Parts: sequence; C-alpha cells; structure tokens
Amino acid sequence: MTTPSTNIETNIRTLAEQFESVFKQGDAAHIAQFYSDNGMLLPAGVDFVQGRAAIKTYWQQAMDMGIKNVKLDLIELEQHGNTAIEISKYTLSDVNDQIVDQGKGIVIWKNEAGHWKMHRDIWNSSIE
Repeated sequence: MTTPSTNIETNIRTLAEQFESVFKQGDAAHIAQFYSDNGMLLPAGVDFVQGRAAIKTYWQQAMDMGIKNVKLDLIELEQHGNTAIEISKYTLSDVNDQIVDQGKGIVIWKNEAGHWKMHRDIWNSSIE
C-alpha cells in the first residue's frame, strides 16, 4: 500500500513502470485504474476526457490505432501533502518499436485511500 509518507519518487517511478507494462499488454481497462475516481486526460486536439470509463475508451482507441508501447521518463516531482506534481517525457511506439510520438507532460497525482492515482494528465507532442 502506498502512503503519502513513503518515498513519493520511488512510488511514482514504480507506478510508471507498471503503467508501461500494462499498456504493452493492451489492457485499457487496467490502464484506467491508474487514474483517480474523477481523473481527467487533457490531450491535445480533443476535449476533456473525464472519468475511468472515458479514459479506458481513449486509451483503447490509441491502442487500436497501433500504439503498443509507452515509455515514461520522470524529470521532476514535487509532493504537497496528498498531491504530487510530476513533469515527465514520454515516447509512444508501435509494435515494431517505431516512434509514433514523443513529448512532455504534467501529471497531478492524488493519494486516494492510500494509493497514488493520476488525477490530471496533460501532454503535448514535441514532434513537429
């Protein structure tokens, strides 16, 4: 069980590795469980994606488009009580490990019942 008093950076890095592994398995329903009860994605080019059902659908569509792998690189992390702010880089690739997208993002994490969950997830591409 993850608690606010444990090492936040270790917790978030572990969750990022788990996210990558679950994504590679193509399990969008499990991916949605990484988000808070009222989690929200803020991807470029589309409206807010709010709630686990909508988040599951969003990531399933990304997987159906051929995105197979997500690589997350934590750059900076600040904890403020039951909230943490992450700045990171991401790389998306297909089944042949060809890069589909790369960019940067910010995730606001919330501790819900002793578990860190992504609450707000925003990213944008660095590829022109």
